[in-house]
Amino acid sequence: MTDADDMLPGEFGAATRLSPKALRLYAEQGLLVPAGVDPVTGYRRYHRDQIPRGRLIARLRTLGLPLGRIATLLALSPQARQAELRAWLAAQEIQLRRRRELIEVLDAAASPVTAAPRLRTRPQRKLLCQERRVRVGELDAFVVQAQERIRSRLRAVGLPDAGPTLVHFHGFVTHDSDGPVEVAVPFSGSVEPVDDLRVRLSPAGTDAYLPVAQADAGFPDILRAYDALEAWMDANRLVCLAGPVEIWPGSDGAVLDVTYPVSTSGRQ
Repeated sequence: MTDADDMLPGEFGAATRLSPKALRLYAEQGLLVPAGVDPVTGYRRYHRDQIPRGRLIARLRTLGLPLGRIATLLALSPQARQAELRAWLAAQEIQLRRRRELIEVLDAAASPVTAAPRLRTRPQRKLLCQERRVRVGELDAFVVQAQERIRSRLRAVGLPDAGPTLVHFHGFVTHDSDGPVEVAVPFSGSVEPVDDLRVRLSPAGTDAYLPVAQADAGFPDILRAYDALEAWMDANRLVCLAGPVEIWPGSDGAVLDVTYPVSTSGRQ
C-alpha cells in the first residue's frame, strides 16, 4: 500500500457519499472496515480500492435494506447479488400491490356495503373443529379441506353433516400474519374426535351479523364488511366478546355472514 492510495475519512466519504456517522457505523458492523488505524492518534485511513465497496453499500442503503441483508449481499458475486436484488424487488412489488389493495378498500365511500347489520340469537351448539395457523393466501384451501374432513368424520359415524361451515378467527389473518383459524361444523349426537379434530361446546348468546354477497367475499374486499359491522357495533354500544366468525352459507341468500358475538349490556 502506498501513501498515494491512502485516504482520510473525509476524502473517502466524499468519494463514496458516505457521512462520517455512516462510516463509523459500517466500521463497527464490519461492513466497511478502515484499511488501517493509527495506534497513537486513532485516525482511520481507507484505501482507494475500498471505494467501489463503499459506493455499493451507499446504493444498497438507499433501497432501505437492513445492514444484515447488505452484509449478505456484499459476500455474493455480482451475478448472485443481482439475482437476490431482483427477487427482493419482486417481493416488494407484491407487498406494494397488497398495500394498494388495502388502501382502496379503506375508501368505503367509493363502494359502500349495501346490506344492513343486524342482531340475532345464537343457539348453544356442539362443534366438530379443526384449527390451524394460516395466512390469507392459505385460508380458502384450509377451509375447504377442513370442512370436508369434518363432514366426512360425521358421515363416518352416521351423523348428519348438513350444518353450515363456521370459520372462527382467533387472531389476525393477513398476508403477513398467520392467526389461528378454527373451522367448525355444528352437529347433534356423539362423535369421537380423531387426530387434530376436536369437539367443543359453543355457548348460546347474541351475534351481530352482516350478510356478504359473493362479489364482496374475497380478500381484501371483505374487509369493508368487517369495517361496516364494527362501526355499527360501536354506534350501538355493543360489546364484542370474542373474535369474528364467518358462517358459510350466509342468511338471505348471501354467500356468508360476518358475525361477532356481542353483549348488549352497554346499550341505552
